[in-house]
Amino acid sequence: MKFTIRQIDIRKPEDCTVVTYLQFKCLPGDTPMEVAHGHWWIAYTEEGKPIGFAGLTRSAQWSNAGYMCRAGVLPDYQGHGLQKRLIQARIRKARSLNWDWLLTDTTDNPASSNSLIALGFRLYIPSVPWGFKNSLYWRLDLSKGRKHAVCRPESKKAKTERVLKSLLRTKQNGGSREV
Repeated sequence: MKFTIRQIDIRKPEDCTVVTYLQFKCLPGDTPMEVAHGHWWIAYTEEGKPIGFAGLTRSAQWSNAGYMCRAGVLPDYQGHGLQKRLIQARIRKARSLNWDWLLTDTTDNPASSNSLIALGFRLYIPSVPWGFKNSLYWRLDLSKGRKHAVCRPESKKAKTERVLKSLLRTKQNGGSREV
């Protein structure tokens, strides 16, 4: 299967409607984020069907950082590397904006955590956590150049074990994280 990822124009209501629809479909139970600010992408099939989305905003706490705010891929299209491609699109945009850091968080989502690890993101503990009690916080240092955005851990098995151990430690410590 071939897929296309296109950055949308948030001034076009039809593009915003598609992202909102994908948020409902990919993240059921969550309240969709408003698409009026930041940078957004949509992933399409060869036939033009929208199947995934991703968002990037400026960090609310730091002027030199971006925040990967939302992303999702419809279940029938997961497992084709779209999550990584959507992350890479946001890394490129953050670099073009000369941001030094890219931040995000995951909650009970080992697949997304593995994609972030594969693209060079590292766990950290923010001074002011913004997510849920069991959220994991990730950052990528963009000031060190492209090399860090493409480094890969030793194996997929090692990545999965590392994330699962971190999640287990979180649960054992009653929500506090040791990284």
